[in-house]
Amino acid sequence: MVRIISGTHKSILVHPPKGLPVRPTTDRAKESLFNILQNQFDFSQLIVLDLFSGTGNIAYEFASRGAQAVTAVDVNAKCAAFIRATKQKLQLGQLQVVQQDAFTYIKQCQTQFDIVFCDAPYAHPQMMTLPKLILQANMLKPNGWLILEHPTLLNFELEPGFMQQRVYGQSCFSIFNPL
Repeated sequence: MVRIISGTHKSILVHPPKGLPVRPTTDRAKESLFNILQNQFDFSQLIVLDLFSGTGNIAYEFASRGAQAVTAVDVNAKCAAFIRATKQKLQLGQLQVVQQDAFTYIKQCQTQFDIVFCDAPYAHPQMMTLPKLILQANMLKPNGWLILEHPTLLNFELEPGFMQQRVYGQSCFSIFNPL
């Protein structure tokens, strides 16, 4: 179950089907992250990318809070179909769903975003390359943020563009600015 914390769809529960290969961001971590974002960004102006979107948890939160445009990317057909169905059910017109491998999307992307949220599977063999790939692809607007959710055992502090890290239980958010 996924709960939308704030915005026009506050307190709505979204029930993903069993068997999706996902690990949704916890409510505690999500709420803490969005408190930080709320103090940094005007949500009504945001263009957001949610890579490895899974259940769409983060995409729904941005859309509910009034983001101008949200793109959810996931390679899994069942995840993409679930996000599309939820988009329709909740009437989230600014949400676009792309079923594609995140690394292919990064290579082909021509859009710049205010926020790129990236929550790859924790055991993904290319997890450590994601900040460099996204920043080198020039996917962030000048004051944009890349937010990478990862296990606490990984450390990105020496990576170019690293700005700050926040730890919530076993999860960690590393935040990067454009290069």
